[in-house]
Amino acid sequence: MDRSALGTVAIVGVGLIGGSIGMSLRASGLAKRIVGIGRDQGNLNLACDLGAIDFGTTDLARGVAEADVIAICTPVTRIAHDVIEAAKLAPRSVLITDAGSTKRTIVEAAEADPRACATFVGGHPIAGSERKGVNYSQHDLFRGKICVLTPTSQTPADRLERAHEFWKSLGCVTTDLDPVAHDEALAMTSHLPHVISAALAATVPPPLLPVAGGAYRDGTRVAGSDPTLWVGILRENRAAVLRALEQFETELQLARRALEADDDSALMTWWIEAKERRTAFEDGRHKLSDLRLEI
Repeated sequence: MDRSALGTVAIVGVGLIGGSIGMSLRASGLAKRIVGIGRDQGNLNLACDLGAIDFGTTDLARGVAEADVIAICTPVTRIAHDVIEAAKLAPRSVLITDAGSTKRTIVEAAEADPRACATFVGGHPIAGSERKGVNYSQHDLFRGKICVLTPTSQTPADRLERAHEFWKSLGCVTTDLDPVAHDEALAMTSHLPHVISAALAATVPPPLLPVAGGAYRDGTRVAGSDPTLWVGILRENRAAVLRALEQFETELQLARRALEADDDSALMTWWIEAKERRTAFEDGRHKLSDLRLEI
């Protein structure tokens, strides 16, 4: 891809993800100009100082007026609204994509608006951290990470092609999933682990924390994520997360019944199967071509 090939890129919501998009674009030189749009001018000034954006504004109309690409990186409860508003104000040739962890409700709302439908391709880069804020942004956050795009029959083919090019320019490996399939998959692989992490953190009484070790530290890491952000994600994907919780509860019951029966063989089988799943993940044994829903 040619230098500055993406033209002017506007980033709505310049936090960890939005800031990392800006830093990646700056590092590659693929954007002619990077504009940050948000509610807090102080945060936008910080983003400029950190090199995540070239210019920051709280005025959406001003920020997207000359945009060739708009990346919406606001909380999932706001993304659909921001997509629709940006589509009204941006050039008709614009590509709009997002970084939301849920997709069905966002895509449905965007496709109900003709202008947004003509420009929007849902996206979800599977990258991030429990930390929040532009000061934690990284220029290589997306390198080698999967970005799921969620086109439908209404998605313009040219916008889908451009969305693949955009996310690949950040270092992502892209793939397509139906929005509902995306939400089912992420309920199991991301949203459920966050719920489990928070539950584990809440289960251990504070007086016992002095003897908590690496297992507690690693198992509760993502419980340190922004509560407002994650309450929004869980509510947006409520039905799929509830189904994922049922699956998890089934596994817990297997362990409980084996312990109650003091069944060495059942416990060993249960743990070996879990260890094998973890090892397969660490080894990268499963490729995108193997992706399918089994729920």
